[in-house]
Amino acid sequence: MPLSGKSRGGSKKGKGPSRRTSATPPASPRVSGKGGGAKQPKTKRSKNRANPGDGASTGTPRALEELRIGISALDEQIVELLNKRAKLAVQVGKVKRKHNVPIYTPHREQEVLSRVLKQNAGPLPDRTIEGVYKEIMSGSFALERPLRIGYLGPAGSYSHLAAVRQFGSSVDYENLHEIRGVFTEVIRGHVDYGLVPIENSTGGGIVETLDAFIENKGQINIYAEVQIEIHHALLANCKPSNVRRIHSKPEVFTQCRTWLATQYPQAELVPAPSSSRAAQIAAEEYKQAEAIGAEGRTAAIGSVLAGQIYGLRTLFEKIEDNPNNITRFFVISRQKTQRSGDDKTSMMFTTLNKPGALVDVLAVFRDAGINLTHIDKRPAGRSNWTYAFFIDAQGHRDDNAMTRAITEAEKHCKEMVVLGSYPRAARIL
Repeated sequence: MPLSGKSRGGSKKGKGPSRRTSATPPASPRVSGKGGGAKQPKTKRSKNRANPGDGASTGTPRALEELRIGISALDEQIVELLNKRAKLAVQVGKVKRKHNVPIYTPHREQEVLSRVLKQNAGPLPDRTIEGVYKEIMSGSFALERPLRIGYLGPAGSYSHLAAVRQFGSSVDYENLHEIRGVFTEVIRGHVDYGLVPIENSTGGGIVETLDAFIENKGQINIYAEVQIEIHHALLANCKPSNVRRIHSKPEVFTQCRTWLATQYPQAELVPAPSSSRAAQIAAEEYKQAEAIGAEGRTAAIGSVLAGQIYGLRTLFEKIEDNPNNITRFFVISRQKTQRSGDDKTSMMFTTLNKPGALVDVLAVFRDAGINLTHIDKRPAGRSNWTYAFFIDAQGHRDDNAMTRAITEAEKHCKEMVVLGSYPRAARIL
């Protein structure tokens, strides 16, 4: 699936002029053929062809030509069916607008993906089918009503990459520069949804996101969960042996420590605010070197998408020391999500000042038979040594067992806030 979508430099409201950034590769030329059960066109043979299968005149074996004709016929049918589906999506959009139903509904997305993946008998893997359907649904969103998705930029960041993999390439993406900005722009309605990182399998919880939930509690809902593999690439426009300076985020250098010590022990490692900003800086340094006729010796570590956007070649892919590096993201919204049948609920609470208060809260969920899958904490901000705890529990807040457990847990808390219930991310994108 494409790795990029339409992206703008900032919100239109109160953010100044926006700039659209896109790294979507050019579409392949459409190949047409006969559809349905129509009679296939005959392949004209060359008089000079000694063997019908040797491809003497065209260089293409006859068997390959016939297979391509079959693929072209199927392509025509697929395009026809996609547009029939799109016409139904337009009608769905009209009904949603009439009844004030959100355009993007994660429980419905989960239902569609689960159904089509059950029907997949191969040889295409489920990951490919899911990617295709996310793009189909992205196009449907655009037909129903254009969506604007806010993310932590610049363009080419891993948040941008996660947003595109979740929402496809047919929606608008807004670089909101800070995680707090993503929250505020969703709350103000300047973007429809926001995507923020919440946890990395190597580095743990993302403190900026946890703090933003504390600051904006009760004004925002977690609407969906997204998980993506984080693969770092060395990006540069010079030969690998010429690299002398490498830009990236300090955490990225940590995640690639062994590879860097092996491949570039003498290189200068220059900290940057983000991996996508590192790619921007490297591209700018190449332009400066070119302007004075010098040879650039700069590289950046970031996503392949960042290299595509800023015009840097990928010298090496997957240079991270841990190949199982995964980041979890939340889609945030002003709306609440309906039950999908496979959900999580995220909560934030501060305990009463008494011995064992945290244990008492956790015991409520244990006694209710509810599995807690994550716990984190941050300073509550009111006084020293008081903390806000964050937990994820399996189940939806509208489930009877969850509702009773939350009510019981509140007895041991100064404050208990349900941040959202949302479909569990069943696959890594």
